[in-house]
Amino acid sequence: MCRHLAWMATDGAGPASLHDLVLAAPHSLQVQAWAPRHQRFGTVNVDGYGVGWYVPDRDEPVRFRRAQPIWTDASFASLAPAVTTTAALAAVRSATQGFAASDETCCAPFTHGRWLFSHNGRVDGLVSHRDLLDDAVWEVPDVRAPVDSAVVFGVALRAWLDGAGLGEGLAHAVSTVRSRVGPAGVARLSLLATDGTALAGTTCGEALVVRRDGRGTVLASEPTDDEPGWQELPPGCLVVADPGGVRVTPLAEPTEETA
Repeated sequence: MCRHLAWMATDGAGPASLHDLVLAAPHSLQVQAWAPRHQRFGTVNVDGYGVGWYVPDRDEPVRFRRAQPIWTDASFASLAPAVTTTAALAAVRSATQGFAASDETCCAPFTHGRWLFSHNGRVDGLVSHRDLLDDAVWEVPDVRAPVDSAVVFGVALRAWLDGAGLGEGLAHAVSTVRSRVGPAGVARLSLLATDGTALAGTTCGEALVVRRDGRGTVLASEPTDDEPGWQELPPGCLVVADPGGVRVTPLAEPTEETA
């Protein structure tokens, strides 16, 4: 499984550094790599990490990934205070059984165009997955990564390319993947995505929390500190956060684990 978070600045609040977003908090994503407090499956997240963020005058986000525990990467610790952004998505990885534990291509965030995507959970028992993805999407490098999350990304990406909104794409991915797991399969799909102007997430078998304040909005697997304002989202929901606020709606598909 994984821990992940997405953050977007409040209009007029200015950017934040990657150090503040990923490393600085008492229970930051870096701390969650070795001491998560609310992780249901697995105990540590040491099989790589990744961060994606947006910068001015560049259409696509910047991405930085490594196949090593985040706290062992002195280079990222050095650059993080010097990099600022108004939107970012980051994740630390615990490899799903059966998938490579030391492959950078398996680490979120996955990206194409303006989108950043991450998945906390597990997909097991897909009757088929290649036929979920048309040839154009299959040619996207991140969709071909040898990990279950890549298939989910591909399904969401197809919806986005067809004009779906950020949240609509995630909801479509949840519905589609859950409909295709076999009778003994599992589909736990806590998804996060951003296009730099909004955040979206789903709670399907795994939790998310949200906090919105004068600085920005964060969606995360678990709180990064003990300050007030964190709210746990209900199971089986889609959340979308943009400059207009935070909207939570039920997912159309059932969200119990498929057994």
